Amino acid sequence: MRIMILKDYNEMSKKAAKILASQVILKPNSILGLATGSTPVGMYNELIKFYNANEIDFSEVKTFNLDEYYGLNKNNEQSYYYFMMNNFFKHVNINLQNINIPNGMAEDIEKECFEYEEKILQSGGIDIQVLGIGANGHIGFNEPDVNFEASTHLVELEESTIKANSRFFKYIDEVPKKAISMGMKTIMQSKQIILLASGKNKAEVIKNAIEGKITPTVPASILQLHTNVTFIIDEAAASKLESKIEVAYG
Repeated sequence: MRIMILKDYNEMSKKAAKILASQVILKPNSILGLATGSTPVGMYNELIKFYNANEIDFSEVKTFNLDEYYGLNKNNEQSYYYFMMNNFFKHVNINLQNINIPNGMAEDIEKECFEYEEKILQSGGIDIQVLGIGANGHIGFNEPDVNFEASTHLVELEESTIKANSRFFKYIDEVPKKAISMGMKTIMQSKQIILLASGKNKAEVIKNAIEGKITPTVPASILQLHTNVTFIIDEAAASKLESKIEVAYG
């Protein structure tokens, strides 16, 4: 495990973008695992800048998103498909056929989850997976539980997650109660993982994920077992860490 502590959100976003850009430059047909939410937006903005400066080419890249709300059409402004198109995909030269996001309107959820897993497997696996982290420790939409859910699955969202996500909706009743998410095994099979976190409100969960015991009640704690994971966090999110794990300051 590597911990990179940057001064603030902007510096954190730039560092994460450089890591993804390096991956794509070294392997133009990289398989990227991508995340939504407010945290990775800065990273996407930096990647768009690299593209506009002709420093990176996404034409051969294939992507798999972590999750999607269940019951939202991809044209819904709150869907993660819509989010990815507007915050990243439509601004770079990625082939739309290479974009993979769970279908939130799938009638057969088990089939949708199975086929999503098969697509990842057939692609050769994810080269680098980007993660955010919820205040309750969830990654993707893997909520705290009594066990780790292995593969892509349908999730019942916790009230804390629904409340946190309500900031993107006009009314809290509009927030979907379920989502399709990659499972922990799927995430852990990624060759490399970077987790992004910013702000004092993430300090406690970052401490628990890095220094606490490995437990499904803090899903992100399983990352302690990954052989190539980097936490890219700002000073505020790192403020409660006491660990002697080697830290690389940006």
